[in-house]
Amino acid sequence: MGWLDRFPLVWLAVIAIWLAVAPVLPEPHLIEKLRLLSQGTLTRPLDIFDLALHSVPPILLALRLWRDARRRRKPRP
Repeated sequence: MGWLDRFPLVWLAVIAIWLAVAPVLPEPHLIEKLRLLSQGTLTRPLDIFDLALHSVPPILLALRLWRDARRRRKPRP
């Protein structure tokens, strides 16, 4: 996971936020695809790809923030 630590946090946050809310109108793709997933109607391959495309950056951002918080909390010898 060293590659994730080397990626600039600001750029990761910008990409994650941008893809999480794009397109804003009429409804963000991530919200739409999560709704389809919860209803059990997410079956088209394009929709599954779209869910992955829009959800991976926020997941990576959360993972990076979790790793940074763990590293700060861990006492150094």
